This record gives sequence, structure tokens and C-alpha cells, in this order.
Amino acid sequence: MLTSKQRAYLRSLAVNEDTILMVGKGGLSEEIAAQADSALEKRELIKGRVLPDSCPVSPREAAEAIARGTRSEVVQVIGSKFVLYRRRKKDPQIKLPR
Repeated sequence: MLTSKQRAYLRSLAVNEDTILMVGKGGLSEEIAAQADSALEKRELIKGRVLPDSCPVSPREAAEAIARGTRSEVVQVIGSKFVLYRRRKKDPQIKLPR
């Protein structure tokens, strides 16, 4: 579980990240979860977007479902974008504040 300081720190890091995960009309599939899992292993912090016109789920629902499937944490959801974080098991790059 992330503290508010850690969440704020991760939000500040996410500002410079590119959106790499898109959830569209296909909704939440195993392919999306696998893509998120792979990206989290490489980057630890990813930004995703729900295409509001075509996706059957809300950004909050999508972020929480992907987080459950990848054992990550939802850092924030703003509008149609969301940020997920999962600490890398070997050689973590992001050092969280206490």
C-alpha cells in the first residue's frame, strides 16, 4: 500500500512518462493485462489511457482491473488517463520516499 507521499512522488514522475497502454473498444482483455505486466516489469511506472468513446468501462474500473491482474497499484486516475506502479523484484529503479 502506498502512502500519500509515495503517491505524490510517483505522480510527479508520471508527468514525464508517455502513455503506452491504450484500452479501447475491445475493453479489458488478457492481451491488455499481458502488455501492462510486461511494461511494469521493464519500467515500474506506466501511464495508460481509456478511449472514452469506444471503451465499455470507465477509466477507474479499467485501472483497478488491470492493477488486480498485474498485482500493481493505482497511483492516480485523471480524466481518461491512469497511472500504475509495481516495484521491480530485481534491481528496482524507483526509490520511494518513506
